[in-house]
Formats: sequence, C-alpha cells, structure tokens
Amino acid sequence: MKIVVTRALPGSALEELEGYEVEVLDLGDRPVTESMLIDAANDADAIISLLSDPLTRRVIEGCPRLKVIAQYAVGYDNIDLDAARERGVVVTHTPGVLTDATADMAMALLLAAARWIVPADRAVREGRFTRWETDQFLGADLRGRTLGIVGLGRIGAAMARRAIGFGMRIIYHNRNRANPSIERLLSARLVPMDVLLEESDVISLHSSLNAESRHLIDAAAFERMKPTAILINTAHGAIVDEVALVDALRRRRIAAAGLDVFEDEPHVHEGLLELDNVVLAPHIGSATQATRARMTEMCVEAVLAVFNGKDVVPYRIA
Repeated sequence: MKIVVTRALPGSALEELEGYEVEVLDLGDRPVTESMLIDAANDADAIISLLSDPLTRRVIEGCPRLKVIAQYAVGYDNIDLDAARERGVVVTHTPGVLTDATADMAMALLLAAARWIVPADRAVREGRFTRWETDQFLGADLRGRTLGIVGLGRIGAAMARRAIGFGMRIIYHNRNRANPSIERLLSARLVPMDVLLEESDVISLHSSLNAESRHLIDAAAFERMKPTAILINTAHGAIVDEVALVDALRRRRIAAAGLDVFEDEPHVHEGLLELDNVVLAPHIGSATQATRARMTEMCVEAVLAVFNGKDVVPYRIA
C-alpha cells in the first residue's frame, strides 16, 4: 500500500503508517498541480491532501489504485466528489477539531480590526510613537454592539460565545433555524439576511460555500451595512466579492475588515494590500500546534480504517 502526503504534516501521527510506503511531497513554495498529483500518486492507494490540492476528475481517474482521499481540512471544495463516488474512492475530512482554534482566530481578527492593532504596531516599529496622543488610533468599543453571525454552526456558535464575553449581542442568519437550546444559550435571534446586514456592528462569516453563499457579501450587501461595520471572514474567501470589498473599504462604506481567507487563494487582491483598514492573515484559522497535530491523526485514522476494511470510516463525507 502506498500513501502520498502532499505536504509535511505536524505531529507524529504519520509514524503510525510505518510498514506502508509513505511519500511526502517536497515542493517548497510551489502549488500542487494536477500533473504533479498524477505523477506522484498514479500508483498510490491513498492521498492525504490539503485544501489547495486539485483533486479533480482528471487526477482521480489518473490514480487507478486510489482507495481513499483523506483531506487535511474541513472544507473539500477542491475534491470532485462525484468522480470519487463513481470510482469507489472514500473521501474524508477533519471536522470539529478546529472549531475553537478558528473561533479564536475570528475573535483575534475582530480585535485587531476594531482597535487598529496592525497600523499601531507598524507605527511603533517605524519610530512614529513619539508621545501619547488623545486621538491616535481611536478604535471601536465592542461592549453593547451587535454581532451578526452568518452560519451559526459549530464555529459560528463558538465565535458567538467569545463575543458574549465582550458584552456583545448576537443575531444570526441560517438557512435553517438553530437548535433552540443554542439560541437560548447565546441569547441569539434569527433574522433575515437584510436585517442582519443593517443591524450588525460586526458581521462574522461562518457558512459553507455553495451556490447560494458565493458572493453573498457583494456590493449591494455593503450598501446595506453600517458605515461603522466591521466584516470578519474565516470561512471561505468566495463568500465575499473581493472587488466590492476593496471598494467598500476604500470609500469607508464600512469601517474595517479582518480576513483569513481569500477568493482566489493564495492570490490576494492587490487593493487589499494597499489598505490600512483591513487585517490580512494567510489562512491560519486552525494553526495551533495541538489542532494541526490532531488533524494529522484524523487523516491517518481514516486511511487505516479503509486499508483495514472497516465498515465505518471515521470523518467520511463520500
């Protein structure tokens, strides 16, 4: 049995695959392409993949021995699930484990954007902190403000719990109503999307990416938002129309944004790089040592379950 791992992974879980042929690709900063995957995995029984790896129909059909794709992420937009099902390839992911880490990141982005932490840090480093000023880097208070959660799932609810600790009120928008016990715990109110846009002081995105949510936050959405609003996205870059976001930030149609994901990763819209009212991070929502090590363990558990012929494969999505 051969396992191709598209990047070196944290933790020691790969050691559990001792006895199998394990190839960890060493590509430096180069992105993985379809041709690279086919060349590396055409005789592989398993691929442990990243969200940026193109597990397309061409790749899946070009790996005839493939039995399982273990995705080192929660999302799986990069995998052609129809092709996998047709070829009998099991697909798994790593749900749940990164809930708190990603919610922490969303809260960190909110605090950084609300309090101008990045420009303030730059000012100190550049020697522009010459004396204490009364009107320098004046930010926004969070206590008493309204947080609008788009997608009150595990991560959205975890973000809401953190915001409650800062004295924020919670409203949310979902395709389906959240469990009443969750609503009571968070004192959260379900509202239509247009109401969320108009009432929220902070909007935090936690929904999955699909036809309905792609460019959900577009130019029309920004026009409905408060000019003091802050947008946080740790979910999927394509939920936000980045062209419209750049325009809204430039015009101060909204106050600020904090982004951990981008519409065309790893490319970042040039306009975002020029603005001081947006905080940018390179998709590190799950980037804690413990979380990333556990994600490796989950991938290994799934691969071994398939190899050992288990009836139930953990974390399976297809």
